[in-house]
Amino acid sequence: MKKAIEAKNVMKEAYDYESNPATFSRGMTVDNTLYVSGTASIGEHGETLYKGDFVSQVYRMFYNVTKVLEEGGMEWKDVVRTTIYLRDIDRDYEEFNKLRREFYDLNYSLNPYPASTCIEAKLCRSDLLCEMEAIAIK
Repeated sequence: MKKAIEAKNVMKEAYDYESNPATFSRGMTVDNTLYVSGTASIGEHGETLYKGDFVSQVYRMFYNVTKVLEEGGMEWKDVVRTTIYLRDIDRDYEEFNKLRREFYDLNYSLNPYPASTCIEAKLCRSDLLCEMEAIAIK
């Protein structure tokens, strides 16, 4: 059985949902697995948050993914895989990896860490610097 997951109380995919609805689910549960769509530093009104501030965008991205996990009845200890998209991998990967380690270690004491791939990509908005997909299994 599959079920769409939303976290509209913390982010929307579009500025005007009624006239420009998103054509994807924020997350999808299938049996005991949650698939989280690409999630970035987006606010509750669909706006990009922290334009030009990589560190703050990473923190907000993790916050938004955390809220989607919670909406799907999951937590970070259930995450088995992430895919990270960075606008500029040469400039930002070292800082991202440091922030990710701090997030995992300080907030959740994850051991082992989820499997992960990091890719340089042109993101759907020119002011986004990072985005994450995740898979969690209960």
